[in-house]
Amino acid sequence: MVSGVSIFAMVVTLLVTLVAPIVVWIVYTVKNKEKKVGGAVLLGAAGFFVMQIVIRLSIISMLSLSPSYMSFAANHYVLYCLILAFTAALVEVIARYVVAKILTKKLTYEHGIVAGLGHGGIEAIMLIGMTYINNLLYSVMINTGMYDVMVEQTAALGVDTTALITAKEQLIGTSAAVFLLAGYERVLTIILHTALSLLVCYFVRRKKDLAGISICLVIHMLVDFVSPVITGLGTSYLGSKISLTTSYVLTYVFLTLVAIGSVLVIRKVKKSWE
Repeated sequence: MVSGVSIFAMVVTLLVTLVAPIVVWIVYTVKNKEKKVGGAVLLGAAGFFVMQIVIRLSIISMLSLSPSYMSFAANHYVLYCLILAFTAALVEVIARYVVAKILTKKLTYEHGIVAGLGHGGIEAIMLIGMTYINNLLYSVMINTGMYDVMVEQTAALGVDTTALITAKEQLIGTSAAVFLLAGYERVLTIILHTALSLLVCYFVRRKKDLAGISICLVIHMLVDFVSPVITGLGTSYLGSKISLTTSYVLTYVFLTLVAIGSVLVIRKVKKSWE
């Protein structure tokens, strides 16, 4: 059985990653309707969707089917993390820059903020929100016995049910805190995305495009690199140097500090913009 506490945690994370971004988009757009920022939300979201979901993650999914690729990831974990961090930062800064250039003629501080909210919000929805819909559905099925029936029916068709059994074990065995942390991590990430998109817009407005692209690329790459390396210290990938719990704590402390720094950047840019 999936505990009631775990199901509650999933609901909270679902609200944070699926409902909250949409509510924030609507509220911020209505609040700044005179500046017509609605289009910037869509552009920010579209930029992430096209560059990450359609292009980068599709390529990674195809590469993951290759045994040699998976072997490289396991045997060269740090380099693998660096490559993933660089490619993520690269495609996303391209998306941010294209959005900023499209908005150049009417680029305001509010446009930069809402473009970042669109970018980070759609990531939360696509990567976590949609996943937690499945998690909740499966949890209800597990607790009502429907999941076992589905597994039996699938097995009767001659289909491998290993993935289904593993999913059930993970949902039952995962702590409620882990489900909550997924939502917390998305909040921190949205703050970072908002700061990065705002920075790109800020530098484009001042006709210092290359500086904006470079700064945001480096910041994004470092964050995406450091986080999995810290987590990796608690796994066999990096020799289990620390406990897995410690690695998670350090990772979330790091991400929290990044988010705090992002808020400071957002405030500083607002003052400079004005």
